[in-house]
Amino acid sequence: MSQDLHALLGDLVVANRILANEGVLDDFGHVAVRHPGRPDRFFISRSRSPEIVTRDDLLEFTLDGVPVDPKGLRPYLESVLHARIFAARPDVNATVHHHAPAVMPYTIVDVPLKPIMHMASVLGGEVPVWDSRDEFGDTNMLIDDVPRADSLAKALGGGTCVLLKNHGAAVAAHSLPAVVFISVRMKDNAELQARTTAMGTPRFLTEGEIRLTAEMLMGERPLDRAWSYYRARAGFGGI
Repeated sequence: MSQDLHALLGDLVVANRILANEGVLDDFGHVAVRHPGRPDRFFISRSRSPEIVTRDDLLEFTLDGVPVDPKGLRPYLESVLHARIFAARPDVNATVHHHAPAVMPYTIVDVPLKPIMHMASVLGGEVPVWDSRDEFGDTNMLIDDVPRADSLAKALGGGTCVLLKNHGAAVAAHSLPAVVFISVRMKDNAELQARTTAMGTPRFLTEGEIRLTAEMLMGERPLDRAWSYYRARAGFGGI
């Protein structure tokens, strides 16, 4: 195993712990990262709650959502969700699927989730909503096969996030620090948008503000600062 891959897998464990600590992931949800030397492969934990994921839980998958070596472990049923986003988006190297309670209302009512503060510019504008019923009717609501995963990836398009009707959200970015940042700020924006709407009519960011601010926040310096902060909050500071 190369040194880069070794470090990346350590960061994947940390990303699981961070997103659990920040209230984005709970007993369910997951985070994945593309193999740095094999773009047609990615890593994700076996079926386990993110707060207790370890290095030994990590499995390698193909972009069809099939484990290369399952090691006798049970994978997440929705591993294919990440696989097909990676397949559709060569620019994406990290993905998250979550059911953050603050975000869930925007998957249930017809109120768009839109950036209301500069830190949430990374949402990229109004977040699209994917409804599995449109193509597949009544299902178990999991994204556990290729057709549904491909449909979701199409709804995500070239953006950073998409809502799953009555289910949750998927987030995609170029790195683990970026996808963690977007996921946390998605939750924060949902909370603030709900609080602000209770007070009056929200003033959302303009298209120009979203573009310029997101470009700045996705730079190396802000992401390194945020990643270090989240690491420390999750108990990994100085490690």
